[in-house]
Amino acid sequence: MSVHRIASRYAKSLIELAIDQKKLEVVTEDVRLFQKLVKNRDLYLLLKSPIVHADKKKQILKLIFESKLDELFMAFLNILVSKGREAYLPEIADEYVLQYKQVKHISTVKLTTASPLTKELQKAIHEKLEASKATDEHVELVSAVDPALIGGFVVEFEDKIYDASVKHKLDRLRKEFRENFYISKIVSS
Repeated sequence: MSVHRIASRYAKSLIELAIDQKKLEVVTEDVRLFQKLVKNRDLYLLLKSPIVHADKKKQILKLIFESKLDELFMAFLNILVSKGREAYLPEIADEYVLQYKQVKHISTVKLTTASPLTKELQKAIHEKLEASKATDEHVELVSAVDPALIGGFVVEFEDKIYDASVKHKLDRLRKEFRENFYISKIVSS
């Protein structure tokens, strides 16, 4: 079975359980904390290691997380370790966040600009995106700065990209000039 399929099934189970127990927001915060902590190389390697025994992994996870995480998520971690699925925990956490956003109707939109935006402009763009029919009910705006864009912006969400950058427009003009038979004939003469 593929990693994506395994992660998707376990994430779905955790979301359904969290909804049933009315702990969706608590579990989501736990998953996000877990995502941050699993970026630690040692913890990541521990989870992926086939050499470290499951009991030892449970003890370590208990020491690290017991006081920080809700008992539902701790029980989930223990079940995955018992079943030998702990190596998939980082992927399950990522998939959980994606499914959570679907349940809560949240679109994540990445906005890349050539220079940092003011708070007012970010708020105005956020409102426009929430009003748009292309996005879900709620919008999570992730801002990035790329000076190579020269000016303008690039909006990315789901599988869509809207590129209104100066760099993109200049690239299109270059391509048009290269492909224009009449201009290339004059230049080569």
